[in-house]
Amino acid sequence: MAVSGPDVRKPHRSRWEYVGWLAAVAVTALLLRSVITNPNFHWEIVGQYLTAEIILRGVWMTLVLTAVSVVFGVLLGAVLAVMMRSPSAVLSKLALGYVWFFRGTPLLVQLIFWFNLAALYPTIGLLGYEVSATHIITPFFAAAIGLTTNEAAYMAEIIRGGFESVNRNQAEAASSLGLRPLQVTFRILLPQAMKVIVPVIGNQTIAMLKNSSLVSVLGVSELLHSAEIIYGTNYQTIPLLIVASIWYLGMSTILSVLQHMVEGIYGRDSGRVSSTKWKQLLQRAGDA
Repeated sequence: MAVSGPDVRKPHRSRWEYVGWLAAVAVTALLLRSVITNPNFHWEIVGQYLTAEIILRGVWMTLVLTAVSVVFGVLLGAVLAVMMRSPSAVLSKLALGYVWFFRGTPLLVQLIFWFNLAALYPTIGLLGYEVSATHIITPFFAAAIGLTTNEAAYMAEIIRGGFESVNRNQAEAASSLGLRPLQVTFRILLPQAMKVIVPVIGNQTIAMLKNSSLVSVLGVSELLHSAEIIYGTNYQTIPLLIVASIWYLGMSTILSVLQHMVEGIYGRDSGRVSSTKWKQLLQRAGDA
């Protein structure tokens, strides 16, 4: 006799839910119609500049700044997170002070300070040689350093939170086997903390993509500054801001899709480790 499968019932939907959907669709359609048919948006200008060469160069610069700040921000943030967990009071306090300062001051102010570093230190000593700060602190360098140092503070808290999400008994068990603190961190805690860390880093990457628009005040030719250059000559401010917004929205959407794909991978392969699996991790770490 055939065995029937589990009884899967669809959730009950009230008539008011359908009414709500109809109302939402109607309001959205009216808003879209108003935006599309409004001649003051100048959609023909939006289409003209959406793929303009200067805009595409700005998109590329935005992606470069985002990638540089996130990659180096994660690396520096990981070092800071390890320092915060260090038994050394000096290292932990230094890391906490770094995070306190860069999270507590506005990113825009930090960027302006980096850009004007030459006013504070006209020359910078490198390997016994003195170099003019104005030759080193270019607008792009100031933007990259400013975004990276700020991002590292947030990444440090994200990674530290991931470490804290792992059962402390595992760290104690690993230490009892003779593993050093760094071995415990990178061989036992980090593989399990990735499930918590990766989604938040994905959100932080999308936030950094949008925060990169702040470097327009430094004259870096990223997306927003490229749009500003154009509407500074043709005075079509709204259409050019729409062009920039479309690109930001498109890049954020792509990053969101990639984030969900990575989350799915870690959800299958790097879930919270069972007691048997983390014992195997301890055994492998102890044998290494």
